Amino acid sequence: MKNFILLFLTIFSSAITAQEKAYKSGEWLKFRIHYGIFNASEATLHVTSEQLNGKSIYKIHGEGKTTGLARAFFKVDDVYQSYINPANGHPYKFVRKINEGGYTKDVEINFDHQKKIAVLNDKKHDEKQNFNIDVGVQDLISAFYYIRNKYKISDLNKGDYIKLDMLFDDEGVFPFKLKYLGKEVLKTKYGKVECLKFRPYVQAGRVFKEEESLSLWVSNDKNKIPIRIKADIAVGSIKADLDGYNGLKNQFKIIMD
Repeated sequence: MKNFILLFLTIFSSAITAQEKAYKSGEWLKFRIHYGIFNASEATLHVTSEQLNGKSIYKIHGEGKTTGLARAFFKVDDVYQSYINPANGHPYKFVRKINEGGYTKDVEINFDHQKKIAVLNDKKHDEKQNFNIDVGVQDLISAFYYIRNKYKISDLNKGDYIKLDMLFDDEGVFPFKLKYLGKEVLKTKYGKVECLKFRPYVQAGRVFKEEESLSLWVSNDKNKIPIRIKADIAVGSIKADLDGYNGLKNQFKIIMD
């Protein structure tokens, strides 16, 4: 249960995309995360237009926290922030500040895509690390928004993969891949929604039961927002559902009976 906020954001960052602009400043998404029988947590993502070192940027602010009875047993307060270039989706800066049952991290990454270097500042331990990167490497949050604007579903066939490199912690750059499984209609609190289904591939072991333990559904419209995520982990199962939204750039398509 300790890693389910991070787990949710990792899966969330892999949603598939449209070539047209899929989001705008002001977009806000909320998700309810269920751990077994508990409504264990909620997570939000909010896009705003801001300035960073004299540059116009998008700031994506993500929060995750335990709620209700789960919070009494295990308190989680996580903050993730990504500062990205609106033109190409490349991250300038990434912040990860978490408190999970007393386990804390305070990390900031600054990306220099021209020099192909990322500097990770571990503020908790007052340590810095340099990583060699390729142009276009993403952080945990920017990856979601980058992919939404880069790919279009007409370019994918069932069984195809989307791949990218990601850096968000001191473990360095790692390859991420996502398999397209086809279309499926889900019942949601808003009605029936046609979704694109994907299989994010993860490392089996301490958190996940198997490499194919995750399933992801995103709306089959111009927004491409996650509708549902399911994960089998080493200590049970997790499900996250879209629970609120505002400021979408495009119409959210709901199937009317």
